[in-house]
Amino acid sequence: MFYADLHIHSRFSRATSADGCPVELAAWAQRKGLAVIGSGDFTHPAWRRELQEQLVPAEPGLFRLRPDLEQRLAARLSPLHPGAEAALCRRPDLLLGPARFLLQVEIATIYKRDGRTRKVHHVVCVPDFAAAERLAQALGRIGNLNADGRPILGLDARHLLEIALQSDPGSFLIPAHIWTPWFSALGANSGFDSVAECYGDLAPHVFALETGLSSDPPMNWRLSALDRYRLVSCSDAHSPAKLGREAAVFDAALDYFAIRRALETGAGYAGTVEFFPEEGKYHLDGHRPCGVRCAPAETRRHGGRCPVCGKPLTVGVLHRVEALADRPENAPPPPGAAPFRSFVPLPEILAEIHAVGAGSRAVAQAYEALLARLGPELPLLEFAPPEELQRAGGPRLAEALARLRAGRVVREAGYDGAYGRIRVLSEAASADEANAELLPLPPPAAEPPTPHLPPPGAAADQPSDIKTPAPTPAAPSALDAAQDAAVRHGAGPLLIVAGPGAGKTRVLAHRIARLIASGAAAPAQCLAFAFTQRAAAELAERLAALLPAADARVPVLTFHAFGYRFLREHRAALGLPPDLRIAAEPAAGSLGFDDLILRPLALLETDAALRQEYRRRFPYVFVDEFQDIDPPQYRLLRCLVPPDGNLCAIGDPDQAIYGFRGADLDSFARFAADFPAARVLTLARNYRSAGPIVRAAVQMLAPAARVRDRSLEAVIQSDVRVEIHAAASDKAEAEYVVQSIEQLVGGSSFFARDSGRATEGGATARSFADFAVLYRTAAQSDLLAEALRRSGLPFQRRAHTPLADVPALRPLLEAAARAPAPAALPAVLRDAAAALGDPSRQREAQSYLPVLEALARQSVSVADFLSALALRSDADFWDPRADRISLLTLHAAKGLEFPVVFIVGCEDGILPLRWGAQPADEAEERRLLFVGMTRARERLFLAHARRRLWRGRVQEREPSPFLRDIEDALLRRTAAEHHRAAPRRPAGEQLPLFPGD
Repeated sequence: MFYADLHIHSRFSRATSADGCPVELAAWAQRKGLAVIGSGDFTHPAWRRELQEQLVPAEPGLFRLRPDLEQRLAARLSPLHPGAEAALCRRPDLLLGPARFLLQVEIATIYKRDGRTRKVHHVVCVPDFAAAERLAQALGRIGNLNADGRPILGLDARHLLEIALQSDPGSFLIPAHIWTPWFSALGANSGFDSVAECYGDLAPHVFALETGLSSDPPMNWRLSALDRYRLVSCSDAHSPAKLGREAAVFDAALDYFAIRRALETGAGYAGTVEFFPEEGKYHLDGHRPCGVRCAPAETRRHGGRCPVCGKPLTVGVLHRVEALADRPENAPPPPGAAPFRSFVPLPEILAEIHAVGAGSRAVAQAYEALLARLGPELPLLEFAPPEELQRAGGPRLAEALARLRAGRVVREAGYDGAYGRIRVLSEAASADEANAELLPLPPPAAEPPTPHLPPPGAAADQPSDIKTPAPTPAAPSALDAAQDAAVRHGAGPLLIVAGPGAGKTRVLAHRIARLIASGAAAPAQCLAFAFTQRAAAELAERLAALLPAADARVPVLTFHAFGYRFLREHRAALGLPPDLRIAAEPAAGSLGFDDLILRPLALLETDAALRQEYRRRFPYVFVDEFQDIDPPQYRLLRCLVPPDGNLCAIGDPDQAIYGFRGADLDSFARFAADFPAARVLTLARNYRSAGPIVRAAVQMLAPAARVRDRSLEAVIQSDVRVEIHAAASDKAEAEYVVQSIEQLVGGSSFFARDSGRATEGGATARSFADFAVLYRTAAQSDLLAEALRRSGLPFQRRAHTPLADVPALRPLLEAAARAPAPAALPAVLRDAAAALGDPSRQREAQSYLPVLEALARQSVSVADFLSALALRSDADFWDPRADRISLLTLHAAKGLEFPVVFIVGCEDGILPLRWGAQPADEAEERRLLFVGMTRARERLFLAHARRRLWRGRVQEREPSPFLRDIEDALLRRTAAEHHRAAPRRPAGEQLPLFPGD
């Protein structure tokens, strides 16, 4: 038989010991009596390299220290050899000696499923470094593996299991600490009600569950749904000395595949060594800041609220088990259940005997002396006879282990992240003289202490105590009166002025659908213009839902895409080559972007017959985001639609943000003049943003509003104010954003929760996709990206930049231009991305590959593929399905919305932006900030820094003058006088246990 601890961490995980290296882990494994330990953290590149350098193959699928390292360690541990020999004499079947490593990693996934944020942790085991490399490469395309040995990914649990299974036929996944409230498959706050629900159709591939420190097998036996799984216990150790506090026991061959087979079939699985579940830090319910600990019945009596402060109690493991159980307490074990035994770590027993701390020198000396005489810790606790215990450690030790093995212990249960305490010797344990050397017990607690609260308005370096309004209600399924009037408008031109969140894309889709459904127009007779590929795709998706049989025949195009189609159709008349290609920088054989509008316009303006042909082909024309139209595009519209024609334009003059590109700010007035029969309607109800956000945005915009008597009625009411945060520096601003996100997510890790960086999230906690961080210029995003990487938070970064100008993509586009045929494009793109020397550029290029490859498969020629790319910007590749924080320029955020939005750099000179001596276009800059603010649905944070590295030098900054126009009643101001960003650690350096250490 042998003991195995299959879930541990290296020093590359957050809040871990600096001693977490292979040699120290092997040393403590021998002290504990563990034959096999997990490697921990193998997806971290630096740790994987270290493992490959210091380990060599042992039995199949297992590794051991290099011979030179193993010999040095054996000499160091030579004083313990007599004890190990004694243990083997007692149990000749016990496997001891040099530890084996099994490649293992814990992965945290945070994502949205069924309208709830899910936070589930998983242990993945693989049989060799090749499989570890494949898994790391696959996950590296999804999230950042360098920031944390336990990576945090915006990935569905089912998809992670799929990727793990694809890494190698021998790989397997164990759901980690399945009952932990915040981070587990069955957790009360962000988990599921069953393993099958969590992993979906791949759930049959899960055959073992890690029960965690706060539950034991009898608690799990209360759920018949868990009978088919092997129940595994592991230490989840963050330091070598914590190895083996829980472990699995095997009566099988010492190799990876025998371990896997035992877990899958039960043959050779001999059970677990357990904590007493009360010692785990989430056993009971409670609220640690107030010192409140409750049994499940008490929680129900208090309505789930802390009796001191009224905040939600953290529901513990016992409560959650009772909620899902279909068997009574103390139910007999199900058929095939493995045995278990509950222990207390030996240092804690020695600490109680000696009346000192478990980490004291006296305990360390006594511990080593006992191991030298009686053998490693786990077999000592389980098998050492009482007489040997008495000779080696005295009567108190023999008495303590006798009580421990009989389960006669005093239990003070853990709750809300605070470990419990198990005492084997106490006042009730023996006669008074037996307790004479013990520390006195603390008196019983009276009323729980009242938490210290800062005075109102006090500034703090940490983010504010964030509260969140109720979930945002969706816009009603029925159209409101103004929307309905727009949808039902008959023949003739229609101009709709639609404020942010007024449902303009929805109205446009419904109007098109109604015309088609009523028979007034055929799908192919409706031509819809959008200003980005992303917006066109969104409108097409809405039409697909409303007209599932006809959506493919409704052309939804950008102006440039329309021009490209026009030129391909008329290339003979225009003298263009068959393999027409569009390029950002036109050369021989290609056309530029301007040609896509100007060449069709020239032909249509001079050819009346062709103009009439297009008017007959498309008697109904629709334009989204009309405020962004430029003069050539407007002239093109006039060619397509006569003055009394069916042109429907929708937009908002106060969201006109492309004046620098030549957009016509007078397009609305020009429309009224050129289409005199036009009906003008206004949509002034905002269904997106909470009331304070809408009012703050309108007040900020007011000095530059282009819509007369601008007003927006917020449908969603809330009392949560807009937060304006004054950071000490640009680095502090980035750290403020990261900490605020962690707080709102409810903690992306145990570290975030236990260090105070996160507050209660519960079922209202958010996923990463709920957050956007917006900024005026792309250069501002680097510090934000660095801070997010440092915290291991996944993100996607997009700007309104043509793809040809994205540095990481230029080599891919150049390679694609040399591809022999469109079928070769996917392989050419992958090879070009893999050949990039800079790892960060390589990661960036690889993030585009899925969309590029899909586009390549749809292209009829290489020229067609390159032209399609030329028509796209970086922002078109923003993926709404990715569970990542969005980093976006304000321009790239147009048309999007998020529950929580941060706008950073709200400073004079950035918002409004000034270039040298050039005066800012303050009106357009106000409109741009208006667009940014109205991307937020529930929470809006506006941040500025007192000092910033800007254009090559550190400058003192002033807040944006735009902020002064927002009344204080709508604002909550916070400031951090001495807030410092956490320093960037070199590769291989331990992360601090607490921020600032």
